[in-house]
Amino acid sequence: MGHDRTRTLGPLRKGPTAATSSAFRNHDPTGQLLIYSCAMAAGKLLGITVLPEYIQSEGIEGLLDNLSRIGANAVATSPYLMEEADSESGQREPPADADAGSVRLLDRPLFGKREVWVRTAPSFEPDESLYAGLRYQPSRPTDLTRREGHLLRDFVPASKERGIRVYLQVQAAIPPGYRVQFGGPVEQDRARLPDGTIPERRLAKNGSLASPQILGYEHALIRDLIRNYPDLDGLRIDWPEYPPYFLDSAFLDFSYHAERAAERMGFPFDRMRRDVGALYAKLHGGLTDADLEPWANDADGGRFHLLRFLANRPGISAWLRFKAALVEEMIAGFREVMNESGGEEMELLPNAFPPPWTIVSGMDFGRVAQHSSAISCKLYTMHWPMMLRFYGDQILNANPGLSSRLLARALVRWLDIADDDGLDTVEDYSYPPPDQAHPVGPLAQRRKIRQAQRQAGDTPVYVLAHGYGPLDDFRSRLEVAKRAGNHGYWVNRYAYLSDEKLEVIRDVGV
Repeated sequence: MGHDRTRTLGPLRKGPTAATSSAFRNHDPTGQLLIYSCAMAAGKLLGITVLPEYIQSEGIEGLLDNLSRIGANAVATSPYLMEEADSESGQREPPADADAGSVRLLDRPLFGKREVWVRTAPSFEPDESLYAGLRYQPSRPTDLTRREGHLLRDFVPASKERGIRVYLQVQAAIPPGYRVQFGGPVEQDRARLPDGTIPERRLAKNGSLASPQILGYEHALIRDLIRNYPDLDGLRIDWPEYPPYFLDSAFLDFSYHAERAAERMGFPFDRMRRDVGALYAKLHGGLTDADLEPWANDADGGRFHLLRFLANRPGISAWLRFKAALVEEMIAGFREVMNESGGEEMELLPNAFPPPWTIVSGMDFGRVAQHSSAISCKLYTMHWPMMLRFYGDQILNANPGLSSRLLARALVRWLDIADDDGLDTVEDYSYPPPDQAHPVGPLAQRRKIRQAQRQAGDTPVYVLAHGYGPLDDFRSRLEVAKRAGNHGYWVNRYAYLSDEKLEVIRDVGV
């Protein structure tokens, strides 16, 4: 692809730096802190997602001091800026995740607060000619852009001087693409269920991955970013799939755009819609305890039952292959545009859900690996119990009398989130509050990463761990991230990394 994805990371620098917090001053009273480069010698990545509001809030040098101290050699940010707003005109930070995550607070104060309402502006002046004729246009620069847009331009070389690689993260299918919570497609570009309706609830604002208008916008955005930030090390693409947060989200996409793409690719759209629609109907009114028994209690975890089910409904397996083809085509297009725009030396790093969610999200690691420098696989373990609860509540509401215990056990097995039978009932699952350990198994987490890496072949799979949660649980999950993969890990995101958690990252290392 005109791109060397085996390129190793450069060495970390070492030497004296000024402390920026009392915790670090106490830990290193002399300010002479040696940053070991053993991780770099092994070619492993230790990256932190630092959204730009923290560059604004803590300053470039203070933030980079913190990253250098913990041995970080990569940072991902995004091309926007943020300022405070009121609750009516702004968005909550941290995001509420369809209200399930409203229990979250920031570990690191942002503009002096642990919960803040904000609005954003692009960090650069978009080249409007790149978007000519497209339905979606970039956000217009504001006074905030003109006042503070230099910060991201300054951040890139400042990071590189410390041996820290810099990536920009953008959204794959949420125009204008700068951040998850801001933007989204118009109705004609939204993904649809087998009956043609749009799901009522959504956490992800992704549009149809088959929409020419969304893809055209994303291509223009990539060109624009490479022109504005030519010294980047790469782009990290978030949600280049169909994020299956809700049960309905797992049954996408049967939009007009998907139908045209299926015809072009040679997939049997009518058969897919019929078989997938029958499965949807089964889960919404036709499910019984007898259906759940093989999944919940058979020693093989229901594998025989699954294979027999798919053999009788070939439209379902065709639909799963179709979604994987859409995702691969999207990623291949991004790589091609990067190469054509002068970014052939930049890395392309898609973010991905972990197996088995990737079966329905469309993220086939083997196919995507052909066009990617590496793939970051998310272990966002606070989402897993939330998603099980979303699925379980919808199925129970549609099938009165269904056993919540049987369903919980079946879902735990389907999603592979525990090392035992999990919690007793669907109602026992919820989004964990900040002081509660995430109810997931360490072996299950490792299985997911190893499954992803086997499928990706020689292309590195980075673990994408999350900083949310209590300190001891964060350490345990970080240890899993360290051991699960062979290439290093990212931590998402700096907002949930207190000084104590930064020390944990430093202690765990890679």
